[in-house]
Amino acid sequence: METFAFYFLAISITILFTITVWSKNILNAMTALAAGMILISGLFFILRADFLGVVQLIVYVGAVMALYAFGMMFFDATGTVKEKNRPNFTVLLLGVLTAVLLVGIFTAPTLINGVPSFYPEMAGATNPQAVGLVLFTKYLVPFEVAAIMLLVAMIAGIILAGKKMDNSISRMSEEELKAQLEKDSK
Repeated sequence: METFAFYFLAISITILFTITVWSKNILNAMTALAAGMILISGLFFILRADFLGVVQLIVYVGAVMALYAFGMMFFDATGTVKEKNRPNFTVLLLGVLTAVLLVGIFTAPTLINGVPSFYPEMAGATNPQAVGLVLFTKYLVPFEVAAIMLLVAMIAGIILAGKKMDNSISRMSEEELKAQLEKDSK
């Protein structure tokens, strides 16, 4: 039953994240992203990592819901996203190569036999204690890098939202508002 559940969740997550990437409607993309994050917590529960499953639900799904709310507030949710420039093959190739390189860097120590553990084993440790021990010893650097990346993304989002707010609807006259609505509908 666990095998069936794993494959069902893996296929569902892949489909939902594909919808997230390829959807032109921001609400559809955010809904698929939130559903995919919820299903990822199912994978943690299958692995009996209850603490990580709950953290996945609370932190990441909560963050996606906040993103969902910002998406509804700042963007025209009824329109589709129109990009002016197509993705460049070089950018795609560099992105894929960077992802492969990062995966190789982080998985290389586990592929080599005889790599000693960087953390002491604790007999009788609960799930949160074991996660905390591993996270703040063996995986401290990737954890900090992820925190910095999230901080940079948050600052970039605030800056982009601030630029969008320069053209506030509440400050527009009726003529400007009509012109803006006509422009957005095209």
